[in-house]
Amino acid sequence: MPKGVLLTSNEHDQKWGLTVNFAVMLDTYPGDEYPPSYPKSKYQFSPDMGRVLTEYQLTYISKGRGEFCCETCGRDNPIRLTEGCLFILFPGEWHSYRPDPKTGWTEYSIGFNGSQMDALVANHFLTKDHPVLDVKRSESVRQLFAEAVDASFSQHRGYQQLVAGVLGHILGIAFYQDCNKEYSSRDVTEKMTMAKSIIEAEYATITPQGLAQRLSMGYSNFRRLFKEYTGFSPAKYIIELRILKAKELLSFTTQTVKEVSYSIGMENYDYFSVMFHARTGYTPSDYRAFTRGQYRM
Repeated sequence: MPKGVLLTSNEHDQKWGLTVNFAVMLDTYPGDEYPPSYPKSKYQFSPDMGRVLTEYQLTYISKGRGEFCCETCGRDNPIRLTEGCLFILFPGEWHSYRPDPKTGWTEYSIGFNGSQMDALVANHFLTKDHPVLDVKRSESVRQLFAEAVDASFSQHRGYQQLVAGVLGHILGIAFYQDCNKEYSSRDVTEKMTMAKSIIEAEYATITPQGLAQRLSMGYSNFRRLFKEYTGFSPAKYIIELRILKAKELLSFTTQTVKEVSYSIGMENYDYFSVMFHARTGYTPSDYRAFTRGQYRM
């Protein structure tokens, strides 16, 4: 029998940015009817017909296998689901899914809506054309879903915020795992990690070209992989780290602004000041005064 509950939220809950409408854990055994006839609710549907929801739904398959399809990816183009797959249903999007009758599956689902999720979708962190994320078979992820289901059943004061926090954690894990799936190659991962370590230690003197050479990589290939891995080009990553170091020196040392500029490898003081202001909104002198409680507008 499914373990699930429909949830309500008040106006105060909705101000949190994520509100949970239902949470369920369902075991479907080989040969079982799917979905089961219990519980009757708007979440009941026929896999042959599919359905459309007015909210988001996050479903994790912790055991078994099956298939999923949606309007954006093609009604006749089912995506194979295996243990560790997590899929997202988007409001207004036709979809259908079902377990393989030979294996059944164990699923955990959370239905929700809110401005936080709307922002993630609007900023393309999560998209309709990539609804299935492989987070691998993870006991920690399964436990997070189980915690959300248990909290939903208790409905103690603040449970909406607790479940929303768990949901945010799950989404973060899923996004992280999906971002890094292309870097399963140990060699690439080790080299990108090494590159970041070298920059951390030698930010004042290292150059992108010198870094690629140290790693025995062609520069264009290194630049492409580094940007995909970190979200920054090597040159911008070095600059951002220099600015972070400059903030530390301005806040916690007595070095002059020019000395700080030289310390981080930027010998052109004027260029340093312009760049620092562009990234922080303060001149170096004003930033030092601000962090020491001396800045006045």
